[in-house]
Amino acid sequence: MSGPPPGPGGPGARSMSVGNGPSSAGLPPQHAIPPQQTNVPPTAGAQAGPQSQQNLNQIVLEYLSKKGYVRTEAMLRKESEPQNPNGTAIVSRENEVGAAKYSKALELLRTYAEDNLEMYRPELRKLLWPVFVYSFLDLVREYFTKDAEQFFAKYKDMFKREHEDDVNTLGVIRLPPHVQDSRVAKLYLDNKYRLTLSVASFYNLVQFLESKLYDGGSVIIDITREHMNILTVERPPGGNDKSIAGILARPSSDDLPAEDEGIPGHNPGHPLTQRYDPDAEASRIRLTLGPYPQETDLQDDVRAALQEEDARNPPRLGQNSLLDEYELRIKREPTDDVPSRDMVPLPPSLARDVAMEVQKVVEHRDRYKITGRTGGVGPAVSVTMYTFHNTFDSINCIDFSGDSQLVAAGMAESYIRVWSLDGKPLTSAISESSPPSSSRRLIGHAGPVYAVSFSPSTNNPDPSGPSTSPQYLLSCSADKTIRLWGLEMWTCLVAYRGHDNPIWDLQWGPHGHYFLTGSNDRTARLWATDHIEPLRIYVGHDNDVDCVAFHPNNLYVFTGSCDRTVRMWHISGGNCLRLFTGHIGNVTAIACSPDGKTLASADDTGSIILWTLETGRRKKRMRGHGKGGIWSLSWSVESTVLVSAGADKTVRVWDALQETNESINKTTSDGTAVNKVDGALTTKGAAGAPVPGAKKAVKEAGPSADQISAFPTKDSPVYKVMFTRMNLVLAGGAYLPPAKV
Repeated sequence: MSGPPPGPGGPGARSMSVGNGPSSAGLPPQHAIPPQQTNVPPTAGAQAGPQSQQNLNQIVLEYLSKKGYVRTEAMLRKESEPQNPNGTAIVSRENEVGAAKYSKALELLRTYAEDNLEMYRPELRKLLWPVFVYSFLDLVREYFTKDAEQFFAKYKDMFKREHEDDVNTLGVIRLPPHVQDSRVAKLYLDNKYRLTLSVASFYNLVQFLESKLYDGGSVIIDITREHMNILTVERPPGGNDKSIAGILARPSSDDLPAEDEGIPGHNPGHPLTQRYDPDAEASRIRLTLGPYPQETDLQDDVRAALQEEDARNPPRLGQNSLLDEYELRIKREPTDDVPSRDMVPLPPSLARDVAMEVQKVVEHRDRYKITGRTGGVGPAVSVTMYTFHNTFDSINCIDFSGDSQLVAAGMAESYIRVWSLDGKPLTSAISESSPPSSSRRLIGHAGPVYAVSFSPSTNNPDPSGPSTSPQYLLSCSADKTIRLWGLEMWTCLVAYRGHDNPIWDLQWGPHGHYFLTGSNDRTARLWATDHIEPLRIYVGHDNDVDCVAFHPNNLYVFTGSCDRTVRMWHISGGNCLRLFTGHIGNVTAIACSPDGKTLASADDTGSIILWTLETGRRKKRMRGHGKGGIWSLSWSVESTVLVSAGADKTVRVWDALQETNESINKTTSDGTAVNKVDGALTTKGAAGAPVPGAKKAVKEAGPSADQISAFPTKDSPVYKVMFTRMNLVLAGGAYLPPAKV
C-alpha cells in the first residue's frame, strides 16, 4: 500500500498510523495554532503555562482512555512528548536504550502472542524471529557491543529449532564491519521480511502496539515499518472450524512456517539468493510429468506376449484381459505432458524387458486396489515385517528386491549380506566347492556401507522364459566408492570413484542403467553402469546430500539435504528446477509418487511434507512419528497411500488424499485475495518452536488426522519400507533390545 512518507516523529502513514482523532476528542488541528513570537520576558504566570498545559493534556488523556479512544490517546501521547530540534523524540528514561530497549519490546510482543487467542497464536509467534534479528542488528550497528551479545545470548535458544543456520551465522557478529561482511546480515537489511497474517490478527496487533508505545510498542512499529512487509489475508487464521472443539483439535504443525515467507529468495541452503527473481512465479519452468513412452517395438512385443498369456490363462468372469489392461494402463494419447524418448537415452529393449512388462501388467491387474477413505474409514494396508536378530547394531541400511525374493543389508563392518526371503539357496554361475546357502556375504568395501539398492526386477512365474530377477546390486560406503555387484556370480564387477567424501545414499533409476548418489561432499552425481565416471554433477546444497530419488519418468531427480531443503533437478540439463523449503530438521527420506505429481519428504523431527511438483508448493504436512528420523518412504501403486518408517520403531500408513486445515486454507494465486501492506510485519516462520519461559506451554499434539494406522515393533528401528506392485508392504528392521542397567 503506497502513501505519503511518515512524519518525522510519528509512525508510518497507513492503518498503523492514527489520524488527528475524532472531532469529539477536543483536539484542534495542528496548523490552527501558529507559533507565537514575543520579546516579552517570561513572568511567573507564563512559567505556569507549561505546567497547566501538562495538566490539561493529562485530563484529556484520562478522558480518552475512559471513553476507549485508544488511537487518539496514543497519538496525543506521541505529540505531547518532548522532541529534539530535528523532530525526533527525546528518550524519557535513560535505561530505555541498548539491550533494555529491545528486550522490553521483544518481551512485550512475546507476551502478547502467548496470551492471545489460540486461533491467532501461531501466526503471531512468527513475528518474534524478524523482530529478534533486526533488534540485534540495530544494536550492533549502534555500537552497543556488550548489549548486543547479552541480547543475542538471552533469546537465541527460542529460534534454534527452526533457524539454527542463521542463528549460528549471526552469532559471530560483534561490530558494524561484521554486519557488512556477513552475507546473511546484509540479506536481512537489504530486503524486507515477508509475513502473512489474517486481517483480524493484524489489526488487533496494530491497536495493541499503538496502545503500548512507551512499553516497547514504538520499537516494534519502527522495526516493522522499516524492515518488514506484511500480507494480510481474508481468511480464518487456523481453519474454517471456529468452534472450541475445532480450535483445540488443530495440530501444532500449523505453527510451522509456510515455504513462501521470510526474506525473498533466502532459505538455508539456497545458493541463488543474490539472483532472486521476483517474477519467479511467472517464469517457473514447466515440468513434463507424464510417463516415459515405450518404444514401438517393445509395445508390439508386449502385446503379442499378452495375447499368448490370455490364451493360456483366460481372465475370470468380470476381469479384464491382460491385453485390455495393457491398453488402458500403458497406451496413452500423446499429450504435452509426455516426455520424448530423446530426452533420456536408454539401451535397446531385450527379451528380459518384454517379460518384465508382461509381469507388471499381470500384477497391476491382480493387485489389491487401495482407494481413498470410504465413510470416514481409511483403506486397510497389510505390512510384512522382517526382523534381523543378533545384529549388535551393525546394520546401517536395508533394501528389498523388486521381485520380493531377496533382502540386502549394509553393515558397519564394511560388508554386505544378502538373504533369500523364501529360504532357498542362492546359487552361483561359478562352480563352488561348498553347497550354496540361503545367504551371501559380499566383501570389498573399506568402510561402513551406508546404502544398498537392487536393480529393477519383477516376479518370474515362467522359469523357462528370460529371468526377471535382479541382476545387480549397488552399494556405497564411507570409502568414497560405489560398487556394482553381479548377483549371478556374487562378485564385484565395477568400482565407481568420483565423490570426495563418504557417500550416504544411492538409488537405481526406474528403468535401470542409470543410478544416482548423494554424498558428504554436498553433491549428487548421476552415473551409468557402462561409464566409469559420473555423467552429471548436481551442485547447490549447502550441506550433505543425505537422500536421493528418481522421478518415475526418469526425466528428473530429487535430492534431500542437511540444509533442510529438497531440490528437483533436470537429469540431463543438470539445472535445479524446484527448491522445496519448509522442513525444520534434516531431510532424511524422499519418494516420488508413481503418478509423478507429488513428492513426499521426511525429516529427523518426525514430520512428512507432501509437495505438488507442478507448482512447487507444499500440499500438506503430516505428523505422527517421534524424533530421531524417518528413514524410508514408499507410495502405493495408485499414489493414494504413503507408508513411512524410522527410528521411533513404527511403520505408519498415511492418507495422501485427505485434505487438512492447512491444505484447505492455504493461500493460492487463484484463491484468497491477498492485500500487500508495505512497512508492516513478517517471517519465514520463527516461532513454530515452543517459546521457552512462556506463560502458556504448548501442548504436545498427537498424530495428524491423515494417519490411517500405526504398526509398532518391539524395540526394532525400521530401516526400510516398500510397497510391492501388488500393494503389499514389506518392512525390515533390526531388533535392538534396551541396554540392561
